[in-house]
Amino acid sequence: MDDHCGKVKAILMDEEILQKAVEEQVTQDQSGRLAVADGIHFHEILKLRLDYRNILMIDHLWEFTSLARLDMNNNLIEKIEGLERLGNLKWLNLSFNRIEKIEGLESLRKLEVLNLSNNRISVIEKMDGLEKLTHFCIANNLLGQLDNVLYLRKFKNLFTLNLFGNPVSKENDYKIFITGYFPTLMCLDYRLLDQKTKNEASIKYHYVLEEMRHEELQMQQDDQAEQSQKAGLKLHTDAFVEFLNGPCLFKSMFKDDPEADKLHLVPGVAHLLQTFEHQTVELCTQLFEMGLAEHKRRETEVNSFFIGQTQAVTDYQQKALQTLANFEQQHNKRMMELQQLSDPDLLKVKINHCNDEINQLCNSLMTLEFQLVSLLEDILEKFDITISDMVGNFSETVQGIFTQCRDLEDKYHEKVCAIAEATLEKVAKESLEEDMPDDIKMLFTDRDTVMSALTTGHDNHLLQINGRETQLVTRVNAWKVALIKGIHDKELKRNRMRISDIHRYVDHLREQLEELQ
Repeated sequence: MDDHCGKVKAILMDEEILQKAVEEQVTQDQSGRLAVADGIHFHEILKLRLDYRNILMIDHLWEFTSLARLDMNNNLIEKIEGLERLGNLKWLNLSFNRIEKIEGLESLRKLEVLNLSNNRISVIEKMDGLEKLTHFCIANNLLGQLDNVLYLRKFKNLFTLNLFGNPVSKENDYKIFITGYFPTLMCLDYRLLDQKTKNEASIKYHYVLEEMRHEELQMQQDDQAEQSQKAGLKLHTDAFVEFLNGPCLFKSMFKDDPEADKLHLVPGVAHLLQTFEHQTVELCTQLFEMGLAEHKRRETEVNSFFIGQTQAVTDYQQKALQTLANFEQQHNKRMMELQQLSDPDLLKVKINHCNDEINQLCNSLMTLEFQLVSLLEDILEKFDITISDMVGNFSETVQGIFTQCRDLEDKYHEKVCAIAEATLEKVAKESLEEDMPDDIKMLFTDRDTVMSALTTGHDNHLLQINGRETQLVTRVNAWKVALIKGIHDKELKRNRMRISDIHRYVDHLREQLEELQ
């Protein structure tokens, strides 16, 4: 491979190469012609062959979002990259290249088949996201550590493994080792594993595997707990009520306030503080639960909108395809008749008639598109009103709950101030009935310091409440604006592409007629 590669010129991947590869794959049957008529879009391509093209670097694949199979074997590729947008990829063949490291596979969570054979890889790594991997071929590389292969135990669906031609495959205990540590493996190095080998491996590595399974189970449970926590936090964040299902807001009010800590030691204040915390947490919990319920309602409404929008587009696409199919059937007959005509005058008349038919087709397709645009605008307008009402009602409820929080803070502040005034008088008269630490007594010898600390604390508490309210209301409104704008922008892009496709197809038909003149 390397000897051959040294004699050829490396090619950079660009849109021209991709367009050519895609066109080679488009069939010539009726569906193929309709695809060409509607325009070939990279995001609709499911398979792509780019093997034996001397490609140096993976690039320009960002539009191939539906791609399920990609073959780029027998090229000059040195690095795995440019695959971030290929989330639907199930098959990836990068064999016979110059790759030295496994990387760039993070987004390929649906990948089932990965072929990295005949490269220069020395370590199996950075494949954690490939949870659905069933076939892994990494033959004829530079893997030298047998223990490194154990990295693959995390792939529970893996049943075909090819390590042939690596230094590790030459170790004496290689086959038994792999069979023992991968009990669900069906095929190793192009051959089925027989039951005798599996039994021998199971006996030899029984105790080691039991310990390893226990450790892996614990790690799996810890990982599941972490993932569950992350999923919960994401849900709460999406609902704009993260950390409101507990005392987080309350604790943020008193964070980094040493004077407040001292005041809480004054007799009577601790009980007020406990009551204030309980009531605040109750309001936050109420807001949290209401936020999750409202998020679910918004999500249901959004899903319903997209289902309706997709159905509308699909219906009009089917009408357009039927219109195209009917036109093509007649147009092909007319083209055959034109090719047989020898009378120039009659040919001119027939061509004019064909042009009229093409114009009528263009008008029909444009009319369908304008009808679709109008329908989608009506759907989006109604959706905008519904979502705006939901967000508006939610924001009003949120503001009402935070107003209650401020009222609680005001009452707490008033009562603490009353206790502070009484304590100041008792300290001044040296008539304290309860014992207080000396530093607290010293604080209450200066009225201005005490009252200033209370005022500062009160202001800070309100600042925290107001800040969380503003954050929540601002974010939910920004979400609504971004959602509507995103839908509108995507629809505008679809409309422009569709109109461009129609004009391109009509121009193609007219060029065909011009060639006959």
